[in-house]
Amino acid sequence: MPMTEEALTKMYAQMGIGKEVYTYGEKILAKLEPRFREIDDIAEYNQLKVINAMQESQVSEACLLGTTGYGYNDLGRDRLEEVYARVFRTEDALVRPQITCGTHALALALMSNLRPGDELLSPVGKPYDTLEEVIGIRPSRGSLAEYGITYSQVALLPDGSFDYEGIRRALNSRTRLVTIQRSKGYQTRPTLSVKRIGELISFIKDIKPDVICMVDNCYGEFVETGEPSEAGADMVVGSLIKNPGGGLAPIGGYIAGTRECVENAAFRLTSPGLGKEVGASLGVLKDFYQGLFLAPAVTASALKGAVFAANLYEPLGFAVVPDSRESRHDIIQAVTFGNPEGVIAFCQGIQAAAPVDSHVTPQPWDMPGYDSRVIMAAGAFVSGSSIELSADGPIKPPYAVYFQGGLTWQHAKFGILKSLQSLVNKRLVEKRQLGL
Repeated sequence: MPMTEEALTKMYAQMGIGKEVYTYGEKILAKLEPRFREIDDIAEYNQLKVINAMQESQVSEACLLGTTGYGYNDLGRDRLEEVYARVFRTEDALVRPQITCGTHALALALMSNLRPGDELLSPVGKPYDTLEEVIGIRPSRGSLAEYGITYSQVALLPDGSFDYEGIRRALNSRTRLVTIQRSKGYQTRPTLSVKRIGELISFIKDIKPDVICMVDNCYGEFVETGEPSEAGADMVVGSLIKNPGGGLAPIGGYIAGTRECVENAAFRLTSPGLGKEVGASLGVLKDFYQGLFLAPAVTASALKGAVFAANLYEPLGFAVVPDSRESRHDIIQAVTFGNPEGVIAFCQGIQAAAPVDSHVTPQPWDMPGYDSRVIMAAGAFVSGSSIELSADGPIKPPYAVYFQGGLTWQHAKFGILKSLQSLVNKRLVEKRQLGL
């Protein structure tokens, strides 16, 4: 039976999307075809890049098998790390299920490459909330501060540009590592492009050539055709339950970079003297390989969802970052509501669109690692996977929500429409605002 617009509209209605919201969404989508074509072109390039890396590394069926115990001579684990090094154009990589999340990967990279008396510098302002305890901005057991590692930061200028003079003043003889957060985190600042990151690294290296430049690459992988490691970063760090895991990786993180930085991280992850030689891959290698294979296409779906969300909410009077026309450098879309009710309604709409746990209603709660109550919506196949359709935000001014993910564009579209429907149902957006 051929597909008709009437049948599709009826299906959306069955799923709780009113005619007004659906029609408004279709009007927005009609203008986005050129943007979506550009996203597809980037995905095609990155898909070829991943396949090429796998072919050059001679990935075989034997690589998909796991090991137990010490994991000595784990062919699949070692070959996967070779693939990641090729994809990110680095000397080496550490890709392990023993890395539990993005924060763990970042903490591992920092703690393994800093020593007592060193200083860590962030030239892009305050880092993501969960890193505050890692660094010791908020006191926590085992923080860098407890090991005598100091911290300095330079805020971005009001227009989002780098404060180059402030950075010059902050760099000193003890500055050992510079951490650059690519994505915005729980801020409404611009996400950093690979080009801008490269310019910043070049400026820093001209002043202090021996400093390690690390990029928190979370949410940015495969959004552009190049990665920060190709723009001068000594390390790029991320989570496998975000972009590079393609929705299949059930856990894990990666550190790709110079051989010395990666070896330091490996010795910290396992033990001095053991490093990368141990660490059983158990039964996850197939998901790691296949997830990476799917990552460019999955990232493109999430990116289309972010662009759609910006174009959907901006005409309704909500501040969106990036705005509807800006270039994209990660998959996150911030929407500022100015009140907690909007954040909560948005997240509840996203949850209602999930394939898993759609029947539950998310509420703000005191989540470990954050300094305020946080609401999180994610009915995911992998718990906490933010490459799957998800949204979250701290319940504090300016009351912004952060939307990301969508393993397929169709699910991302449905989730965004569901978030708007939730706002309409709660009278936080009036039907007349939809202009129909």
